[in-house]
Amino acid sequence: MNRLLSNVSIQVNDAIYLKNPESSDLGKRIITGSIDMIDELGFEHFTFRKLGKKIGSSEASIYRYFESKHKLLVYLTSWYWGWMEYRLVFRLSNIDSAKERLLRAITLLTEQIEEDQSFSHINEAKLNRIVIAESAKAYLTKEVDQDNQEGFFGVFKQIVERVSLIILEINPAYKYPHMLISTMIEGAHHQRYFAAHLPKLTDIVKGEDSVTRFYKELAIKAIEPQS
Repeated sequence: MNRLLSNVSIQVNDAIYLKNPESSDLGKRIITGSIDMIDELGFEHFTFRKLGKKIGSSEASIYRYFESKHKLLVYLTSWYWGWMEYRLVFRLSNIDSAKERLLRAITLLTEQIEEDQSFSHINEAKLNRIVIAESAKAYLTKEVDQDNQEGFFGVFKQIVERVSLIILEINPAYKYPHMLISTMIEGAHHQRYFAAHLPKLTDIVKGEDSVTRFYKELAIKAIEPQS
């Protein structure tokens, strides 16, 4: 799959950026440097001035690509969900069983991410940590409705829709497929964060990925037809 992904360009809504960072070496360095810095410092302490110093460029040159650090965060999270959707399509291809496709989807959306080298300028493991810790800040804003109208969260919604349709294959009468999947994704992020920083708020089971196992069990039990 990595060989296939290496030939794929992840598409991000062009309303998010002023200039496509994938179009130049500087743009790619902005993405690489911002992932490194946000992962290290946190989004609150990240600034374009600090990023410019890190990558050897001016603050003004970064503003030619993104009008604000909020738009940069939206770009990073959008790219992440675009990458996840490609992985989801590959992982579910040629699987006839809806239940097996659902379990594979849950694994993909809740498992610990490792760097896969498919995109040389993006460290997927660091980006996953940013999504876990910071992605809610992309939509918990006063501008969320306008951002939504411009399609900023389109790929994330596509993933939720894609997996929700699998649930409806298993149980067409289930009333809450989108709620279940969006809760599962955000909940898994919280549990990963808790495991890393607030372990008393979660359950770490030696020898298993307790987060993924929990959400598999939760989903299957939730959608089982009531007798």
